[in-house]
Amino acid sequence: MSKPLFRFVKQAVSLAQKRCAASPTAVSDPTGNGFPGWEHVTLHFLWVHMDATYREIVDWASEMDRVRGLLQLARTAFPAPSTLYRSFERVPMSVWRGFLRESANICDPGSHGAIDATFFDRETASRHYQHRSDRHIRTLKTTALVDADSCAVLDLHCSAHWPHDTQTGRRVALRNTEEIESLAGDKGYDDQSLRDALRSEGVRPLLRHRLFAAYDHAHNARLDSELYGQRWMAETAFSAIKRRFGPAVHPRAWYREFRELVLTATVYNLEQALKQ
Repeated sequence: MSKPLFRFVKQAVSLAQKRCAASPTAVSDPTGNGFPGWEHVTLHFLWVHMDATYREIVDWASEMDRVRGLLQLARTAFPAPSTLYRSFERVPMSVWRGFLRESANICDPGSHGAIDATFFDRETASRHYQHRSDRHIRTLKTTALVDADSCAVLDLHCSAHWPHDTQTGRRVALRNTEEIESLAGDKGYDDQSLRDALRSEGVRPLLRHRLFAAYDHAHNARLDSELYGQRWMAETAFSAIKRRFGPAVHPRAWYREFRELVLTATVYNLEQALKQ
């Protein structure tokens, strides 16, 4: 087993234990007879990091002595792949977002954020399944708040209905006003009410104006060019995630797709922290 993989598992175990202890939730068997929740979460992190199936992850991890030591599991005591599959959707989305925020803190983020949106493909098993499930939307719109210093993903919003950037931008920005002091976004987030809301929370908005009149040019000219220029960090994060993990999500159900995107961003943050 390579040293970087062990370092990743060690960091994943630390994050899972810390977060599960802070906000206990039924990750394993609801009756309390299953494995500790942090062990499930760590294996989910490893599932994304190694781009493998649950069965492959269980086989590999059970043969790695140092990983078994971190997970405190005997070789024959690992959860079944079907158990991991069910536990993945049992964890509420709010808890997965908590893991994302904690992973971003490991990267030592700064006070300037950038917001942007991209699309991820939705892979389907067959046209028969697509027709039977009445599924016609083939891409998910994903809005991310990225730290400009560390390029870590601070928050993520997913939707299958493609809402306007001003709607998703408001939700993402206003629930993270304690994490940032300024926010950069392109003209897709041009919304005066959003600027006013950010200012009321002590966040400096650096949102480019759409050009309808001469004063819009003046507003854009007054933007801090150095801080606004760091908006590309959001695009860099999206590019890195797609190159590393692929441009598509694999689950069939939409709620599992949302969870996979947040989990992928969390693993991306953990990998970024290892590079620092």
